[in-house]
Amino acid sequence: MKSRDGLIRLKRFHVEEKRRQVSQIETMIAEFERMAKELDDQISAEQQRSGIHDTSHFAYPTFAKAAIQRRDNLLASAGELKQQLAGAKGEFDAAVEDLDTMQALADRDRDQAADAQEQRAAHAR
Repeated sequence: MKSRDGLIRLKRFHVEEKRRQVSQIETMIAEFERMAKELDDQISAEQQRSGIHDTSHFAYPTFAKAAIQRRDNLLASAGELKQQLAGAKGEFDAAVEDLDTMQALADRDRDQAADAQEQRAAHAR
């Protein structure tokens, strides 16, 4: 019984760890997408200021070129993080399922122990 309680605590720890991991990845994705949106706004402002919207134009602003590259890198990183998020959510679901299984087994053992105790008490009367 005590070893099962220890396993349940361990499984709860794993569930919380996976929950934190999912939350961190979601936060990073949101932050990258926010930063990419800000860069889009800066790129648009720079294009409006210069009056040049064609990136292949010889006088296209260097700042806008660099911002486009940074934005593209951020969006690529966000895409990779979305793949990691899918895996992390799968691991989280598996950890929750393991915890539920352990708790169900512990509850069954407690019920069996209580029934056995009641039978002993009834038999002793």
